[in-house]
Amino acid sequence: MTIQEASERYHIPMHILREYESWGLCGAVKKVMGDWQYDDGDLERLSTIMTLHDIGFTVEEVEAYMRLLLEGDHTAVQRLSMLEKKRSAALEEIHFKERQLQRLDYLRYEIRKAQEGKKG
Repeated sequence: MTIQEASERYHIPMHILREYESWGLCGAVKKVMGDWQYDDGDLERLSTIMTLHDIGFTVEEVEAYMRLLLEGDHTAVQRLSMLEKKRSAALEEIHFKERQLQRLDYLRYEIRKAQEGKKG
């Protein structure tokens, strides 16, 4: 499968495919008639890359994670640590947003309470 076919079939932006190629992490990808050819393993790794992008990993973090992944199972602890850090950051962000919502709801409550006081 060519880069264009992979982009269209799996809805992967071309810039991500180009990043993947530039990292040299393409595994068994071969150039045929000037186009990179992706195998099933490449598509699986691309799926992981998309997931990492979607959960907020930076380009540098994605590359580091993928290099560890390709090194093998002995890097599982390091990869898990990266995921745990990202999870902790996401939870902190959620808690911050929850506090914002509480403040927002309080202000809404105060306005409604004041409006009801004017009606009575």
